[in-house]
Amino acid sequence: MTDFTTIQLEKDARGFATLWLNRPEKNNAFNAEMIRELNAAIDMVQADTALRFLLLRGLGRHFCAGADLAWMRQSAALDYQANLADAHQLGQLMYSLYLLKVPTLAVVQGAAFGGALGLIAACDMAIGSRDAVLSLSEVRIGLAPAVISPLVCKAIGDRATRRYALTGERFSGEKAHELGLFAEIYAADELDDRLDDWIGNLLLNSPQAMRASKDLLREVASVSLTPALRRYTENAIAQIRVSPEAQEGLNAFLEKREPAWLEPEKC
Repeated sequence: MTDFTTIQLEKDARGFATLWLNRPEKNNAFNAEMIRELNAAIDMVQADTALRFLLLRGLGRHFCAGADLAWMRQSAALDYQANLADAHQLGQLMYSLYLLKVPTLAVVQGAAFGGALGLIAACDMAIGSRDAVLSLSEVRIGLAPAVISPLVCKAIGDRATRRYALTGERFSGEKAHELGLFAEIYAADELDDRLDDWIGNLLLNSPQAMRASKDLLREVASVSLTPALRRYTENAIAQIRVSPEAQEGLNAFLEKREPAWLEPEKC
């Protein structure tokens, strides 16, 4: 539909679009440019009244490996105000995807780390490969899943979010299905075929009825993703990014060494 550098937006003649994360050489890790382009693409989808639904996918072996290392290195050097502006763009992406008028379906293969779980949770539905590997890995490098946390809580519940956000442990596509993050799971070599079934099913439905249903379900949801909550999460990540421990965690990760909190004598 238009030219991008880090993503692709393709419109199918049947009336739906596929938004591809397109940095396979970086395992589709996102950076500031990708976030900007995703925001622009979602705005285009929102404005296109002919579209019936949106698929969110990652080109290559992995859905999205989280944040790009070079971008993380740049973020580690930013002050609070710059980090806040950075967090605002990420918040815009997550909330715009969540509030999109048309149904959204994430299709997940390989790795989905950190902010990738926010993208999945922001979609109305997700399917994935049984052998997918997921993680809220932020605490391993001294950060917190701040901006994405309300969406993840809505998708898998408070208790499960606490576990995976505080342990940083990895979990499988099967576990994601148990938690409700994935609606269905399939063998990796069957994922595309099963996606065709999902597409065919969605194409059976009235586009207007699906849009109206999304509006209705947002209104009746028990917990609202308010602007105040968004501002709180954006401030939270900006504050922790400039903290000494986050700086240590980011530097340790980038330098491929253990962070100081794993070496008590250095704390």
